[in-house]
Amino acid sequence: MSTSHWNRQQPSRMPSHRYRPVEERVALPLTGRTWPSARLERAPLWVPVDLRDGNQALAEPMDTARKRRMFDLLVAMGYKEIEVGYPSASQTDYDFVRHLATSGDLPGDVTISVFTAARADLIDRTVASIEGLPHVVVHLYTATAPAWRDVVLGRSRAEVHRLILDAGTHLLRRTEQRRGPAVRFEFSPEVFNLTEPDYVLEICDSMTELWQASPDRPVIHNLPATVEIATPNIYADQIEYMHRHLARRDSVILSVHPHNDRGTGVACAELAVLAGAQRVEGCLFGNGERTGNVDLVTLALNLHAQGVDPMIDFSDIDAVREVVEHCNRLPVHPRHPYGGDLVHTAFSGTHQDAIAKGFAHHAKLAADAGIPPEEAPWAVPYLPIDPADLGRTYEEVIRINSQSGKGGVAHLLSTTYGIDLPQRMRPDFSRVVQQVTDATGQELSAQELRELFRRTYLDPGRDGTVTLESWRAEEPDAGTHTVTATLVTDGRRVVCAGRGNGPLAALTDALRAAGFVVDVIGYTEHATGASPDSPAVAYLECRINGVVRWGAGWDTSLLTASVHGVMAALNRAVGA
Repeated sequence: MSTSHWNRQQPSRMPSHRYRPVEERVALPLTGRTWPSARLERAPLWVPVDLRDGNQALAEPMDTARKRRMFDLLVAMGYKEIEVGYPSASQTDYDFVRHLATSGDLPGDVTISVFTAARADLIDRTVASIEGLPHVVVHLYTATAPAWRDVVLGRSRAEVHRLILDAGTHLLRRTEQRRGPAVRFEFSPEVFNLTEPDYVLEICDSMTELWQASPDRPVIHNLPATVEIATPNIYADQIEYMHRHLARRDSVILSVHPHNDRGTGVACAELAVLAGAQRVEGCLFGNGERTGNVDLVTLALNLHAQGVDPMIDFSDIDAVREVVEHCNRLPVHPRHPYGGDLVHTAFSGTHQDAIAKGFAHHAKLAADAGIPPEEAPWAVPYLPIDPADLGRTYEEVIRINSQSGKGGVAHLLSTTYGIDLPQRMRPDFSRVVQQVTDATGQELSAQELRELFRRTYLDPGRDGTVTLESWRAEEPDAGTHTVTATLVTDGRRVVCAGRGNGPLAALTDALRAAGFVVDVIGYTEHATGASPDSPAVAYLECRINGVVRWGAGWDTSLLTASVHGVMAALNRAVGA
């Protein structure tokens, strides 16, 4: 094994030689591929299989009540074809299909899909379950890959093909006896991605013919990556090969059903759509056997992030997640794309600073354009989509821990409490926050951050080593101000007076008379709300006996807030 000076990795102890690359397991005949230059410009038909494939993967499969709650969620979100169960697999699944058929409240534009293996008795029970449903797809499947033919079914290629044709014929005859609208058909050569391409093509074309597919009653050929076995580009090549070679292509809906064994199910689905797939089966938040089915939430919102309408409503993603977690009895990971608790949250200081500046820039662009912020083009760093599109607030976008920086701290205080720290003050408070988070190892909530700000900068103005027992400011002449104050320090009262061209100048002159050399070198103030009686906050950077300290004051009187800010800076200096 060759090595280089920049890569010193060594062979592991894992027996990788036991596994064959995909190129040795299945033929890959595609040449002249076109999918790499295609673009995703419209949503495919999404078909959630949460109630069947996802349900099969649950330790506690859903009962009718949980299934109905999930079904109602899917309908409300805008799904128009929903696989609802495997009626021959369990009485619970059969009962749920019957529940839908007899409920009398199904939307007229929703198609119900049911799943069955290619066996006559299972097909009979499946057809019995759908009696009374107006729009139905019966989904027939059989494993076709060599390992499954040899190990599981114990049949040759020709025998498996015959089995599928016999099952398809039986299904056709049974549904022709059914009252109501004609049933549509779907066929899945399970483990398609490990099946010989010529064999899959042979089977699918024969089913298209058998089921008399036409453009107004197309057959669905669903090509599952039942177990992911290769990089997503291989799956795309396999799909494009089928897309090019399927007979009566205008009478076939080309569908995909990726699983996530290699962690690339989303990429497989996206590349498959580029390669010609028109329909995608998956589950909300990626539930499913082993590592799960492809995640319909991520797929849809990836389109949204590219300016393509996903045709499904995720505008209240927390409500969607709540239902899914209830029905599956599985939590959604905090880092799940788009839907996790932490997915829009930044702890890193550099990220927080960029996001805070991005929000301010976005608000300015919207104001300049005369449109609401929620309608303005989105370009905020580190946030691929606006959390508000998903019904999220901005409160949790920036959170504070030991990795956070001054921008995030300032943003959280500003957006939550209207405390807009001056730029020069932010590093000072950030150091205070860092000391607390380093010492505790804990995150600080917005409320805890505000309390820390209060203890650090506000409280010393009213309760410290030097307290201002009383004070009075006057303007005896235009442009001349006086302050008379009574200080308490070291247990004794000191009465002092000062004069200046403003109240703060007069206060610092009085403090100098009491032995404290105070110079105000920075001053910022603002109201904390739009109401005329909103409190004001004043921030003061002061040099006290050569030591620079910040203080702040909070009061309905701006002058009182400023005086308290000077006293807070003084006490932080003399008490240090």
